[in-house]
Amino acid sequence: MHLDWNALGLVAAVSVGATVAVVVVFALGVLGLPRPEDTRAHHALGLTQTTLCFLACAAVVAYGIYLIVPQFH
Repeated sequence: MHLDWNALGLVAAVSVGATVAVVVVFALGVLGLPRPEDTRAHHALGLTQTTLCFLACAAVVAYGIYLIVPQFH
């Protein structure tokens, strides 16, 4: 049995990188949540940031499910 260690390392690196990227985007979304003391402009900007970040995370999750489930292909 032959293992392609380079391919395994590449898959591991991409998995870790994608996981870190999604966690950072989610954290930016949580950071953008409006606070009660925010002004109206900061409230709207924070809500927009939060919405875009959470939509990006949802898109990554949906794409992962698409790749895993064979009926979607």
